[in-house]
Amino acid sequence: MKDMLKSKFVGCLVGNAVGDALGSSFEGSWISEVKIERFSGRWTDDTHMMIGVAESLIANKGFDGSHMAQIFIKNYEREPWRGYASGPPRVFRWIRSGVAWNEAAKRLFGGAGSYGNGAAMRVAPVGVFYHDDLEQLRSVAYGQSRITHVHELGMEGAAIQAYAVALAVTADPSSELDSHAFLGRLKDFTHNEVYKRKLERVWRLLGETNKGRVARELGNGVEAYNSVPTAIYCFLRNWGSFEDSVLYAVSLGGDTDTIGAMTGAISGAHHGVEAIPERWKSGLEKGDYIEELAEKLWFVKSRK
Repeated sequence: MKDMLKSKFVGCLVGNAVGDALGSSFEGSWISEVKIERFSGRWTDDTHMMIGVAESLIANKGFDGSHMAQIFIKNYEREPWRGYASGPPRVFRWIRSGVAWNEAAKRLFGGAGSYGNGAAMRVAPVGVFYHDDLEQLRSVAYGQSRITHVHELGMEGAAIQAYAVALAVTADPSSELDSHAFLGRLKDFTHNEVYKRKLERVWRLLGETNKGRVARELGNGVEAYNSVPTAIYCFLRNWGSFEDSVLYAVSLGGDTDTIGAMTGAISGAHHGVEAIPERWKSGLEKGDYIEELAEKLWFVKSRK
């Protein structure tokens, strides 16, 4: 059982990076069928920030918002070319200037904060680390979100993604997945009506063959509510195969790197790292480091 859990931790983080790297080549495109001629393995800010979340959770054996913010800043300043949107670097500058880590993001968008998917794309380590503690999972998902995304929809999207990862961690990959029960637990978890409606659509669309309709009804954009439910859909529609899940996610077009990353995190958490094709694992940028982080995260968790 311990070996399976460790494999799921590694599968989640590596799956996040693989989905991100696969999707990064197709961002903004509409693709009916994805053909991977060559896997570059190069990931974007999605995985860069996911790494920061994991590094901070490991260092503190749990959540410390100030520390995580400083890790984000350090990693960004070292590699600012990863594809960051305009919001996080502005927040990082404000924190650098002395604004509190949980106050800076409130300055974005006239005080409303961002409802983008930036907090959800990186939350996978929270989902695996707190998979057995729902109260802490929600609290930390919100906490890490507040560093850059304080709008309710951005924060709730991160929490739902984290819980989807947690549900995948606790599911038995050798048994058939009950998609209805999976969605029911996600719906019960969120009190936000926007996400409740989107999760209802996920259920209705599971047998849909028209990808255009899936993209229109669930969304494939940068908003958390137009991408988190979509990633959950991509996993549930293809729950039996990591490869099918992430390729389907990328085929929906739009924000392909982030939807691919979130789908890969859920599917990797469900199946474990062994289910990720070797050609992708071996070609993944800093793959050894990401696996090492996941193993450290599992070790810290196993000692709690």
